[in-house]
Amino acid sequence: MPADDAVPAAKLDIAHCPLAEINAFDPEILNDPYVYFRRLREEAPVFRDPKTGIVSVSTYDLIMEANRQPLVFSNRFGAALRAGAVNGMDAEEMAILASGVAPIDTMLTADPPEHTRYRKLAMKAFTHKRVEQMGGIVARITNDLIDGFIADGQCEFKSTFANHLPMTMIADALGAPRADMDRFHRWSDAFVVQLGGVSDRETRLEAARRIVEFQSYFVERIEEKRAKPTEDVISDLVHATLAEEGDPRGMNHEELLSIIQQLLVAGNETTAHTLTAGLYYLTADPDLRARVMADPELIPGFVEETLRLLTPTNNMWRVVTRDAEIGGFAVKQGEIMLLRFGSANRDEQRFPEADRFIVDRPDARNHLAFGAGIHTCIGAQLARKEMVTAFPIILARLKNPRFPTGRNAFRYDPNILLRGVLELHVEFDS
Repeated sequence: MPADDAVPAAKLDIAHCPLAEINAFDPEILNDPYVYFRRLREEAPVFRDPKTGIVSVSTYDLIMEANRQPLVFSNRFGAALRAGAVNGMDAEEMAILASGVAPIDTMLTADPPEHTRYRKLAMKAFTHKRVEQMGGIVARITNDLIDGFIADGQCEFKSTFANHLPMTMIADALGAPRADMDRFHRWSDAFVVQLGGVSDRETRLEAARRIVEFQSYFVERIEEKRAKPTEDVISDLVHATLAEEGDPRGMNHEELLSIIQQLLVAGNETTAHTLTAGLYYLTADPDLRARVMADPELIPGFVEETLRLLTPTNNMWRVVTRDAEIGGFAVKQGEIMLLRFGSANRDEQRFPEADRFIVDRPDARNHLAFGAGIHTCIGAQLARKEMVTAFPIILARLKNPRFPTGRNAFRYDPNILLRGVLELHVEFDS
């Protein structure tokens, strides 16, 4: 990870200094990575950082090439995370995690054929019909949350709305009580810390404790659903098999917890960040806001362009399984790679005027905000349903939104994988 002797970004001219001198994981780079991304695309589309040994892939076409070869550029980075090869997990953190349920690679950190089986099982719980039926629930939750602050004429949108809508949806889908929502937020934050790779030691140790707490809670829920099936995602997962394909096996605790964890994080963090970014774009650009309000048919494109520009999953790990080449660049077996989705989504060779928000961009949906290939996010359909439903209500009810003077720093969470602003204060006509 970041070298101790790396020069802070604030002291470097990121636009001109040698790439090898830049600490790519400096908080200032993570806060605003786009100059660095542009230089990677132009100067070194595949770049081995001499400080960390991590190989970055930054153009759209090369990232798609890597995604088409999952057995060469593998998602089995879970073992590297746990061993400390990527984010510095120490013995105490590993001991805390060892007191819980042993981790197992299912979807995000697995490759075929295991990944294929787990994804098929998970998709039994996230059917198109179930997601489409959630639109009315999204609308009710959206209005209920806005009711809680609209009379004030102002809010901090991320903490009062964006964090709650997707988390409430995933809690309801899992069949877990809304009274436990605070716990869900703590557990989701803990997994983000574990994935992010830049938190201090004490934060990581606390995150490990919360992960064990998450496991204990959901083992109880799993056993409840095993004994008494109900109409929810956990129950569907507990009882899911591929018997029609000759595989009658169900999933054990380790497998179920892995998938529930991924649903909890993917169903919450990325959508919360995109909702917040969407309101930012609508508030910062009154012409865009007026155009979308006048033509609701633009809402789906608005959501896609928000996803593209923000790219809430900004980067993703891979592990090289054998000596290979990508873009004419030789990579070695065992090397850690970072696919820079946030850079690919601003690649001018794929998206003309890539740094501009173009609400009717014809190919915006081809973005990589949900990944690509076999590892495309399983929650993409639900995330889109939530945002396409919520934004018209937000536009209708938060009239004339504007940024209060001096309240917003527009700082982003310093996380290697996930990207989202820490807070967004808005005022509106109550």
